[in-house]
Amino acid sequence: MNELNWFMWGLDLFSGLFLILIGCGVLAIVYMYIADKMQTKQAVRHNYPVIGRFRYLFEKQGEFFRQYFFAQDREELPFNRAERSWVYRAAKNVDRTIAFGSTRPLDNAGTIMFMNTAFPTQDEDITPIHPLTIGSHCRHPYTTQAICHISAMSFGALSRPAITALSHGAAQAGCWLNTGEGGLSPYHLKGGCDLVFQIGTAKYGVRNEHGHLDDEKLKTIAAHPEVKMFEIKMSQGAKPGKGGILPGLKVTEEIAHIRGIPQGQDSISPNGHIEFKNVGDILDMIARVREVTGKPTGIKAVLGDVQWLDDLCDEIERRGEDSAPDFFTLDSADGGTGAAPQPLMDYVGLPLKESLPILVNILIQRGLRKRIKVIASGKLIVPSRVAWALALGADFIASARGNMFALGCIQALQCNKDTCPTGITTHNKKLQQGLDPRDKSTRVANYNHNLHHDLALIAHSCGVSEPRQLKPTHVRIVLDSGLSLSLDKYYSHINQ
Repeated sequence: MNELNWFMWGLDLFSGLFLILIGCGVLAIVYMYIADKMQTKQAVRHNYPVIGRFRYLFEKQGEFFRQYFFAQDREELPFNRAERSWVYRAAKNVDRTIAFGSTRPLDNAGTIMFMNTAFPTQDEDITPIHPLTIGSHCRHPYTTQAICHISAMSFGALSRPAITALSHGAAQAGCWLNTGEGGLSPYHLKGGCDLVFQIGTAKYGVRNEHGHLDDEKLKTIAAHPEVKMFEIKMSQGAKPGKGGILPGLKVTEEIAHIRGIPQGQDSISPNGHIEFKNVGDILDMIARVREVTGKPTGIKAVLGDVQWLDDLCDEIERRGEDSAPDFFTLDSADGGTGAAPQPLMDYVGLPLKESLPILVNILIQRGLRKRIKVIASGKLIVPSRVAWALALGADFIASARGNMFALGCIQALQCNKDTCPTGITTHNKKLQQGLDPRDKSTRVANYNHNLHHDLALIAHSCGVSEPRQLKPTHVRIVLDSGLSLSLDKYYSHINQ
């Protein structure tokens, strides 16, 4: 009898709670109806109260549904599922083979294909990647054997555990890590990897109170043995003509201290270096940084107008070859960033497939190709894209987003909102807890090791002993007709 009483009491309780829940739901609907009819900012909500709210919910969630349910393996942008899947498997160091056949269409215009030879490179003929020296004229030249490196990512744009993991991962992989324009943080130094210190237009970390270079701060940065080179950023692929953008909600006390800016305020760099009025000014700053630091100094830019390159080469010819930048980091118009205006990201600058042959050809014609090393950057996250860039004349490649995927990035497209669900681009401590630098550093190292390994597979199938021996003749590109043409003929108009 007692059990029946308890059952009836529980049933009455749950019935009461259910009625309360229904009542609260009705009140909420009434409130939303009145609120929607009273507001005039959103016409859909006003004209279709309550129901109209689903339109904004579906719009917000649409990108996630497309990513996981509707997009095919080769459709999604900026990186499709097949590309991300290769990076994830490489980072976890698991089987990277696939079965049955490729899902990649081979007759779409722009598709690249590598030409295998009847006599692929045998194991006994494989040679190690030849070390390459940057800035041989400097007091402290830099030599590295790695081809693939980690591109510029600032502390601020990325979180503390993310930068820490990248630093340790780069050290394990034997590649460099670019600090990005946000200054040198303790987390860049933590792993003891080789570093490229980037000097952005705001000169964070090496600026005086007027926004100009401070020689003493440059010396302090250069005194770190981990800092091997300096890169003067003129422009970035995702936002050419616009400086870096770090939303105020990501400018913590620590970041504000490192950058020398107010906490909680938007960190927006100038759209150009205030010292630069002509190509001579560029060479002057390169010479100054190189003299103060004693280390290789180069520039980073995305190409649009290319006349300034000829002017730069003319000025180098007048001053002498020693005045040239030690390297040129060429960014692609389809490069990435944490935040950028959509018109710049979508419509400004040349993609790497056009700008890289132009740059390399100009350097060859002006006799500067051996003097200036070329670093290609922009969506080069898989071995085929790296091999393609090397065939077009790059000496090195640098990837940011490939290493973000290795950290666990799921392409949630929330880098600018401080809500990154994987803890990579957020300073929310709760969201960062899932990012263990010890685990993720191993994944970064695995990714870079396997990127080099599979890059070598392509090179050996083409009959060369190491990847830098790839040439345009080893690659063909599909035309509108569905037939292909070798890259040396495809770019013949540039080489004239």
